[in-house]
Amino acid sequence: MFLLLNHQKLAAFLHTKKLVLECYRIVSFFPKNENFCLASQIRRAALSVHLNFSEAGSRKSLVERKRFYEIARGSLIERILHLI
Repeated sequence: MFLLLNHQKLAAFLHTKKLVLECYRIVSFFPKNENFCLASQIRRAALSVHLNFSEAGSRKSLVERKRFYEIARGSLIERILHLI
């Protein structure tokens, strides 16, 4: 039914999707006053990892793919630091 793109075949794609869902689950336990600060940053960083990884899969140029993988990597590190 839907177009299956190259990035959806990779195990890392499934892991980044799980990361987003887990981050949303974790921040649901945060105090209400964190909803628009730290919780929001964690959700955005996790989603950025997933979206940039997906975006990389749509690029034909290896240079462009690497650039999006680097952005995803940076967002992953940011998300880890938020949770620490």
